[in-house]
Amino acid sequence: MASRVSIWFSVFVLLVSSINVISAEEGEGQSGEFVLTLDHSNFSETVSKHAFVVVEFYAPWCGHCKNLAPEYEKAASILSRHDPPIILAKVDANEEVNKELASEFEIRGFPTLKILRNGGKNVQEYKGPREADGIAEFLKKQVGPASAVIQSVEDAGNLIGEKKIVVVGVFSEFSGEEFANFSFLAEKLRSEYDFGHTLDAKLLPRGESSVNGPTVRLFKPFDELFVDFQDFHVDALEKFVEEASVPSVTLFDKDPSNHPFVVKFFNSPNAKVDKVISAGAMLFLYFNSELFDAFKSKYHDVAKHYKGKGISFLLGDIEANQRAFEYFGLKDDQAPLIIIQNNDGQKYLKPNLEPDHIVPWLKEYTDGSLKPFKKSEPIPEINNEPVKVVVGDSLQDVVFNSGKNVLLEFYAPWCGHCKQLAPILDEVAVSFESDTDVIIAKLDATANDIPRDTFDVKGYPTLYFKSASGNLSQYDGGRKKEDIIDFIQKNRDKTIQQDLGER
Repeated sequence: MASRVSIWFSVFVLLVSSINVISAEEGEGQSGEFVLTLDHSNFSETVSKHAFVVVEFYAPWCGHCKNLAPEYEKAASILSRHDPPIILAKVDANEEVNKELASEFEIRGFPTLKILRNGGKNVQEYKGPREADGIAEFLKKQVGPASAVIQSVEDAGNLIGEKKIVVVGVFSEFSGEEFANFSFLAEKLRSEYDFGHTLDAKLLPRGESSVNGPTVRLFKPFDELFVDFQDFHVDALEKFVEEASVPSVTLFDKDPSNHPFVVKFFNSPNAKVDKVISAGAMLFLYFNSELFDAFKSKYHDVAKHYKGKGISFLLGDIEANQRAFEYFGLKDDQAPLIIIQNNDGQKYLKPNLEPDHIVPWLKEYTDGSLKPFKKSEPIPEINNEPVKVVVGDSLQDVVFNSGKNVLLEFYAPWCGHCKQLAPILDEVAVSFESDTDVIIAKLDATANDIPRDTFDVKGYPTLYFKSASGNLSQYDGGRKKEDIIDFIQKNRDKTIQQDLGER
């Protein structure tokens, strides 16, 4: 059974590109004098010499990597003047000799940035900005103390903003088991949250000023605005922070301050701590609709009712997030609508929703009386282009039951990298036109459901190769025609039909 993390990670990767848009034009490559170039031969030796290193794992063909390259280089230049200098490095994870390194650091997409501390002993995912000044400012904070001391109202005001999550520990003294556990958590989660600690709760902007015993107060820009917690076991603290930092209803709109919470929704933070979230419910409508207030009020009431019962909730503006809408293969004439996707990858849809439909429909879902829907385009009646069209309902027959060698591309119509790859795949397909043993095919992954237990699609385009004998592997080689043809020739089999005929 697939976990919520694996299912939702693919959604997160695809949608995060619409959240953190990189504005730079595509760079010319990965070259630069301030970013260190590492590979399997010098990686461990270099990292072990530094208390703090940031490493970008990239692929030369990756457009987002090319976009990031000049920003990353500029940030490295800025950080080289920091005291002490902050080291930025890069690894070509597409190189065969570096594949084991990429696997060790669980690289599942490009570019991926990792923060390595204490000679590489502690590894954290980089979740900061992707432009030079933002990268530099974010990393300057990361090399300082994990938790800032709050000694004045001004200190508290500088740390605790109105649009971010801040975790503050209130102690009678900065020592003892509770303070040690808080400090450990701050170090562990410092790349995701801001931490502070104080001896005086009166300095804090919200909450009871006279607290009894050590207390963790989490400030947030939604719901109840702050919440206190007094269990200082590390696991309990981490679970509290992760759960309290997720809104009862996540807003997916144009406001950039909401985007980190959208990322958390799709990246499933709760599942990392305790598998309490079994499904994500997403209500999509136009926020300028006259029914918006009625939907919002009813949806918040429902979210409160289901709090702690395994469902997380998101409210999305179709106009602001057309890519998310398209990802699920939804149509404008179905809105307003609600869609649920659970841990098993099954989806449940209620189109043309009215506010009063939400409660009874969710009850049907939790009672198990709803039938999941399978998304598939119609099987094409004419399919005579060099690259064959595969849909959800024909996937099994074309890929697994044909007895042929099949290269299958999972793509999205809006994906720029897919558009760049399309003419190359056409050329590959033309080169195999007279070879009946080989099929080059494509599937629109936004309009057709994919068996997630078979295909691990975390970004577009993703290519898989199924040999005639049934071996299935993901293609992660170069994007030139010659690279793809060479891979097919090396991994193909004779068709099963031919083998039987030769006997």
